[in-house]
Amino acid sequence: MRRYELTDAQWEQIAPLLPPQKPRTGRPAEDHRQVLNGMLWILRTGAPWADLPARYGPVGTVSSRFYRWRQAGVFDRVLRRLQAQADARGDLDWDLHFVDATVVRAHQHAAGARRSGAIGGEGTVEGIGEALGRSQGGFSTKLHLRAEGGGKPMAAVLTAGERHEQLALDALMDKGPVPRRGRGRPRLRPRRTAGDRGYSSPSARRRLRQRRIEPVIPTRRDQPRQPDFDRAAYRERNKVERLIGRLKQYRRIATRYEKRAANYLAMCPTSAPVGQIEGLHERRMAGSS
Repeated sequence: MRRYELTDAQWEQIAPLLPPQKPRTGRPAEDHRQVLNGMLWILRTGAPWADLPARYGPVGTVSSRFYRWRQAGVFDRVLRRLQAQADARGDLDWDLHFVDATVVRAHQHAAGARRSGAIGGEGTVEGIGEALGRSQGGFSTKLHLRAEGGGKPMAAVLTAGERHEQLALDALMDKGPVPRRGRGRPRLRPRRTAGDRGYSSPSARRRLRQRRIEPVIPTRRDQPRQPDFDRAAYRERNKVERLIGRLKQYRRIATRYEKRAANYLAMCPTSAPVGQIEGLHERRMAGSS
């Protein structure tokens, strides 16, 4: 097993969740494990698809399967199954979730998508096109994340780099339902949500309370202080910050090269290739166990 590749334990867990290796008609597809390892190599190194090593198969096979699986929702379905399994084991914390956002520098190759396809894609905020804009860091996009109490990713939303965090709060809290075993609606909303002062506004607090979520957000200097503010819970917010740092170890996430917002979001935690999902859900953030 080479660096960045799936371990045997990871492959055994995700293999049953993938489409059949041999379809009902036609010839068998290229080996799923080999193709997924090629996707992970691209994600980790940040290299162009054309530089994919030959051991992972033809470049066109690996790249086209990534885009076809993204369009068919394969990554999303696999993530939901993995999250459902983790929830059944009691590994997802629904008491306290964390929200945060990070600006991602967009490469010049990310510009130039045809307007005819500029629909943003699943996980982007309506009306923002391809989620590209200008911030203090230059040409950029902003990745908004929600993490559960142990630091594992639950939902992701994409906006242009200059957009404020509160713009994506509704979409972030309404995205990522986790199916339950047997009957019952999927689980979606935690009891509390912690965020930094970027989410400190009466409207953001009201929107959380409308969802029956208690906000754990410090007030700004120009706002009345909250006597019941839970400082101990707020200190746990570093888990989502560490999650962002860990995600940016994948260079294809740390810098956006994809023209389409939907394709870039597919490389992020809630729509990522299953090897990356498994790694993030299998290994907890330091100190969260």
